[in-house]
Amino acid sequence: MKSKKSSGNLLNYFSVGVKVISDRAMAALLLLLFSPILIVVAIIVRLRMGTPIVFTQMRPGRNGQIFTVYKFRTMTGDCDAEGNLLSDEERLIPLGQFLRKASLDEFPQLWNVLVGDMSFVGPRPLLVRYLERYSPEQARRHDVRPGITGWAQVNGRNALTWDEKFRLDLWYVDNWSLWLDLKILLLTVKKVIKQDGISQSADVVGMPEFLGNDE
Repeated sequence: MKSKKSSGNLLNYFSVGVKVISDRAMAALLLLLFSPILIVVAIIVRLRMGTPIVFTQMRPGRNGQIFTVYKFRTMTGDCDAEGNLLSDEERLIPLGQFLRKASLDEFPQLWNVLVGDMSFVGPRPLLVRYLERYSPEQARRHDVRPGITGWAQVNGRNALTWDEKFRLDLWYVDNWSLWLDLKILLLTVKKVIKQDGISQSADVVGMPEFLGNDE
């Protein structure tokens, strides 16, 4: 007879397998279904902001492995008289604001899900330079694949403080289940429709810099 612990491990492995397979299958299906929208958005971004159409950046994934994340571009490349890029707030044009509020800028990340770098649900992938600033506890957010949406996103998104965001990410890591993922996906649809939690305040584009635990 198998022990309860062994049965629990088998169930967990099965659930993880279901998550991986369903993620990739759903990503492939959505890329196919939404390809007309992706093409239209790409054309509009090209006409309004030029190239590149897709913004790429290195991000840490599961176990801290670095991968390239993809998003539709939302900011111009405008510079000041000295050739320095203007602030994010100045370069984020109305088109970019709309793409972010509607979460259309995230659509290229379906490719990240398809190739296995990301999941639909998990802690959002942050900047590579943050890796050395995490406490050992905060670093546990990388025990799972990063997600397009996550527990922190449906509980405040960028309106959260860094401490709140990490607490919610770790709660997800410790309490993950397929049912929790389904709940988060449904709540994400609600969040996107309401378009709330996009940034921490009206004067901040996205989250402020995470400076570490001694900030």
